[in-house]
Amino acid sequence: MQATTTHPIGVMLVDDHQTMLWGLSKLIDGEQPRMKVVATANCFEQALEQTEHVVPDVILLDLDLGGRCSLDILPKLLSNDVSRALILTAERKQQTLDLAVLRGARGVLCKDASAEEVLDAIARVHKGELCIDAQAMGRVFSELTAPKKPAKLDPEAARVASLTQKERQIIRAVVEGSGAANKTLASRLFVTEHTFRNHLTSIYQKLDVANRLELYIYAIKHQLDAAPH
Repeated sequence: MQATTTHPIGVMLVDDHQTMLWGLSKLIDGEQPRMKVVATANCFEQALEQTEHVVPDVILLDLDLGGRCSLDILPKLLSNDVSRALILTAERKQQTLDLAVLRGARGVLCKDASAEEVLDAIARVHKGELCIDAQAMGRVFSELTAPKKPAKLDPEAARVASLTQKERQIIRAVVEGSGAANKTLASRLFVTEHTFRNHLTSIYQKLDVANRLELYIYAIKHQLDAAPH
């Protein structure tokens, strides 16, 4: 059963070219009562301000707004869970267009698309369809399903992460008893002095420090003296 047209598709136009805004407004308003323009914007600030006052069904969005990439505000424009974004752009870089889809766009059109293609895409996106070519969908799907590579730790974080729980306990004891002898610290931890020295040697190698003084300074700097939560 086909949906009724009592509620026009509300379209917000976001483009930094006044002529493009004018032409798109004429095109879409000419389709009333099927669809109508509910807001226009030509920059980031106007676009975000407009969405505080209106909730468009479809946002027809140019990727380049005065030299700034509108992908930065796309998640905010779609935060009302009602609006759907259709990109209308002169951008040809696949990576950028794919990123628009990953950020939430439901469709991507080039600015050389015909008037019929633009109107059809607005209607389709409003109905919940995707207006994305098969190749782009394949790339986006691969991106979404690819196993994520673990983020690389910086060298200092990697060193700290290599410490065992026992070694962290040794470090806290060194900081708390900075002037105490190894034998005294070992007895506090209920280990032999020999075992304590072995732990220190391992810690020195992992943190690239030479002695207890350097270890003390390193531990304070990196807050290794704090007790675990």
